[in-house]
Amino acid sequence: MKFSEIRWHKPTTDALRRMADTGRIPHALLLSGQPGIGKMLVARAFAQYVHCTDRQGGEACGKCPDCLQHQSMNHPDMHFVYPVFKKDSGRTAIATDFFENWKAFIAENPYMEPEKWPEALGADNKQPIIYKDESAEILRVASMSAFSSDKKIFVIWQPEKMNQEAANKLLKILEEPFADTIFILVSNAPSLILPTIFSRTARINMHRPSDSEISVFLQEKGFSEADAEYAAHLSEGNVARALGNGGGREEEQEFGEIFRDMMRKAYVRDAASLKASTETIAAMKREKSRRFLSYSARMIRENFIYNFGISSLNRMTPEEETFSSRFAPFIHTGNVGRMEREFSRAETDIARNANAKIVLFDLAIKLMGFLRIKT
Repeated sequence: MKFSEIRWHKPTTDALRRMADTGRIPHALLLSGQPGIGKMLVARAFAQYVHCTDRQGGEACGKCPDCLQHQSMNHPDMHFVYPVFKKDSGRTAIATDFFENWKAFIAENPYMEPEKWPEALGADNKQPIIYKDESAEILRVASMSAFSSDKKIFVIWQPEKMNQEAANKLLKILEEPFADTIFILVSNAPSLILPTIFSRTARINMHRPSDSEISVFLQEKGFSEADAEYAAHLSEGNVARALGNGGGREEEQEFGEIFRDMMRKAYVRDAASLKASTETIAAMKREKSRRFLSYSARMIRENFIYNFGISSLNRMTPEEETFSSRFAPFIHTGNVGRMEREFSRAETDIARNANAKIVLFDLAIKLMGFLRIKT
């Protein structure tokens, strides 16, 4: 991965290039920003540039042994850390146990959709975490000499997923850093990182590409202009989501149908039918049900915005707009905040392994009341 292969993030790649060229690389970097914008691509390109033995014109050469090892993701001084799950109760779980899953995931999802990582791990309904054993492994490797270069590099994806013990152990490493070791933290939610770790990093906030930039990118990938504009419009800057939306819209269409059905049943207070709908959602895999709840929270916002009559502010499909033309008047200042919060709370509860049937039916009961609130 070279800097020249990365789109949209030139200020970031220029800053990283200067760090490497001047030898002033912080011992811990934090690349933060919303999911799906290419933070991992930037981290990998920077690591390759640091290790390259024949840099040319501000680029890694792509031909030296170090570059070739980076391209095959087998460089001995490049280490990836990411959330995993314990296959057996009490058994140690560290990133290297799942490295083949990781390589396949990066190859298929270069813009890194975190929602798809549990499925790639084979975690089913388990929530991936970075455990304390991972920090012990980091310390073990960091204390060894670099193998083929003068720097060891650790890229930690989603450091906000570290449990307390893992975070505390990493903090001790960052407090007394090894001179030949660089940490690159790649975060979708930096506010959730242990504050004392956050304060010990040099932070670079990466911004989302515009809809027009994403549309051009998708058309270069073979999308029709109409599909590219549709996907870019819905993506909210998330390139990974845009790539999914442009090709096959099946999941969003499925979510839309369920959401519209739920809202109709909630409005007429058909509790029995609504309970059946929530059981359908509860039967989904955990990450898919969370995506549905996130979609629903977005639809509540979209319907509230629809009331302003400014089409450029909305990000909806034609089917969603048709429904909103009738449903939006029921979403107003009196209930929009409460409805959005309840969908978000349900998503959080399910992420924490709460009983999905109970969480979703409780949500449904509240929706019946919210939709009857007057402006």
